[in-house]
Amino acid sequence: MDAFAGLLDGPRARGAFLIRSILDPPWSLRVEDRAPLTLVAMVRGEAWIAPDRGETVRLGPGQIALMRGPDPYIVSDDPATPVQAVVRPGGCTTTPAGDDLCDAMSLGVRTWGDSPDGAAVMLTGTYQLGGEVGGRLLSALPASLALPAGAAGASLLPLLCDEIVKDEPGQEVVLDRLLDLLLVAVLRAWFARPEANAPTWYQAQGDPVVGTALRLLHDNPAHPWTVASLAARTGVSRAALARRFTEMVGQPPMSYLTSRRIALAADLLRGSDATVGAVARQVGYGSPFALSTAFKRVHGVSPQEHRSPRA
Repeated sequence: MDAFAGLLDGPRARGAFLIRSILDPPWSLRVEDRAPLTLVAMVRGEAWIAPDRGETVRLGPGQIALMRGPDPYIVSDDPATPVQAVVRPGGCTTTPAGDDLCDAMSLGVRTWGDSPDGAAVMLTGTYQLGGEVGGRLLSALPASLALPAGAAGASLLPLLCDEIVKDEPGQEVVLDRLLDLLLVAVLRAWFARPEANAPTWYQAQGDPVVGTALRLLHDNPAHPWTVASLAARTGVSRAALARRFTEMVGQPPMSYLTSRRIALAADLLRGSDATVGAVARQVGYGSPFALSTAFKRVHGVSPQEHRSPRA
């Protein structure tokens, strides 16, 4: 597993909110669902996406945008169109005054809007992810980004359009995986662009030495790695690996491993019922005490306090 794949373990769709919107101008939606990550694909027509903080982007047919939450944003046919509907947490849609619109504007399975033949058709998928692992990926993204038509996921959009309106056994799983594939395609295309200023950990994956070391650390974070054992596996000296890894990733190999282990532990503590001891063993610490010491140094609280935060 490379570093990119490891971070995608955080934002993986599991029952993700996915909807098709069909609208006729003038239309304007204010999105206040606080989703950490949202993917918007324009199938027909055009839209303007204006985050409360960040640059306004225009989407034409075949273009895909990513919005990094939880800040609100407006999607409209024109930036000057007044807001007509508000999307709230859980996908509930109301008028700006708070009157429910979900039933009134339902157009069928996972479809919403004001006209079955509207000029604008867009697909929206939201990831309600949390945790330390996914947070590292989110921190590498701008508030909003848009890719040119055909730049990523072009072959997936027609399939997603067909599947989103079906209501068959296992459909939720099908849609989750399609959404994941589209997200990966968009992220890879974005990080390959010069303006993305891809994070060092992403760029380092292409290096034959550092990329191999990163894959080893992500494949088995619980292994008792040392700089010497990593160097032996990558075919260079300890000094060469330490220097090259630090230059390309921004921190030494063992510091990177510690941050990875603590991030995994933080997510396991919040996302499972495993004991602190079991979590410690899973991420490479020999005892609950060892994990607690390292965890408190990073987060300022014990693993148990992290698991049960005070209200």
